[in-house]
Amino acid sequence: MVEGVVKDRDSIDEAIAYAKKYLEDILSFFGLNTDVHATTEDEEVIELDIPSTHLNGFLIGQHGDTMRSLQFVVSSALKNNGYVHNRVNVDVAEYKKQRADRLVETAQDWIKKVQESGEPFDLQPMNAADRRIVHKAAGEAGVLTESVGEGRDRHVVLKPAQ
Repeated sequence: MVEGVVKDRDSIDEAIAYAKKYLEDILSFFGLNTDVHATTEDEEVIELDIPSTHLNGFLIGQHGDTMRSLQFVVSSALKNNGYVHNRVNVDVAEYKKQRADRLVETAQDWIKKVQESGEPFDLQPMNAADRRIVHKAAGEAGVLTESVGEGRDRHVVLKPAQ
């Protein structure tokens, strides 16, 4: 080990415990003493679920911006402390889950439109998480997808299967 370099911490359980405590400490700064539910489904992404409270709107932020910021801060803390597992997903009162469910329903309408018309359909720009949801829903329905564009203009194009 090189002097002054933190050895990689490779235990997912250690990373989960650290991320959970770190997020609970941030929340307590805002006067919210709550127990964050922490899990991992695939040994790759740490899922941190904040239960519903009177601060839901504040913690979610406009279009989920505050939630994404919390994710970034916790992920950065893990990375800066030498944890190998540092991908984090923060959800407040199941906001992301409900949003994903609504997006899948809407995507099914778009998919049906592409299947019936046989024409490609360009969606509005969306963030990476939303694009991933659309790609998955389209793949399950047998519709081809492609992400095109750069940065904030990146969007999904739905294409009929050949």
